[in-house]
Amino acid sequence: MNPNNGAISAKMSPQAEFEKMAEDVKKVKTRPTDQELLDLYGLYKQAIVGDINSDRPVMDLKGKAKWDAWNSRKGMSKDSAMSAYITLANEVISKYSFKLLQSTHPEEV
Repeated sequence: MNPNNGAISAKMSPQAEFEKMAEDVKKVKTRPTDQELLDLYGLYKQAIVGDINSDRPVMDLKGKAKWDAWNSRKGMSKDSAMSAYITLANEVISKYSFKLLQSTHPEEV
């Protein structure tokens, strides 16, 4: 887990923590899986916009996957989506930071 998590949560509002995590998750050195990225996308859009407000793309496969990820969160409150996003972003940051440490300092593992 992110060692700063407790400190961040105690000092920041949920909105501020959400915004920080949205920036921090972009900085992982190893690309998360497609499913992790889609889950983050769906939660982010639900937290920012709410229920999906556009038609599903017809020819764009990437657009369809993103639409489906967002649509799967339909009915979730913005606060719940924000909280779930923070949790998932923390997991992704922890997971891919750990891989970075392993590959950088294999003798310490």
